[in-house]
Amino acid sequence: MRTFSRSLPMALLRGREAVMRHFRPLLRAHGLSEQQWRILRALTDVEAIEVAGLAERAFLLGPSLSRMLRDLEGRRLIARKLAANDQRRNRVSITPKGLQLIETVAPSSERIYTDIALHFGNAKLAALQDMLIALEAHLTAMPVRHAADAVDSDADFRSTAPGNRRPAKRAAAQGGR
Repeated sequence: MRTFSRSLPMALLRGREAVMRHFRPLLRAHGLSEQQWRILRALTDVEAIEVAGLAERAFLLGPSLSRMLRDLEGRRLIARKLAANDQRRNRVSITPKGLQLIETVAPSSERIYTDIALHFGNAKLAALQDMLIALEAHLTAMPVRHAADAVDSDADFRSTAPGNRRPAKRAAAQGGR
């Protein structure tokens, strides 16, 4: 097995953290979390979008997104309304106030991008972005393997993890949970 620090997920997280460290102070200065910023940025590319589609575009889980949408709506940065074709679904759009905030933050954000590109190198940054897009495309198309092994391993871990050790009869009576 690879060492923890050389694993692809950790390398990606470290790279993301190195980038976001430069953006967080800017976002905080405007009263935004990075997740809220992702929501607003995702909404600038569409007229309106269903909540599930927004969650996918912004890489956020539903419960977290719902909470953030309430906050952004309370600040009048976004608007929600029922979808015309299905009254159970909400459509979300950015408001003029939200667009104004984007326009206010954008110049500083672009300066940060420019600084990163100058420090890392424009060609290397472009190549990295191309490679990440290719990685995503290849892994999205690749079938997930060993799912059964992962499930079995998780079940074994849960049954032997501290605090989960129960007498066999009691565990069986509770459905093995």
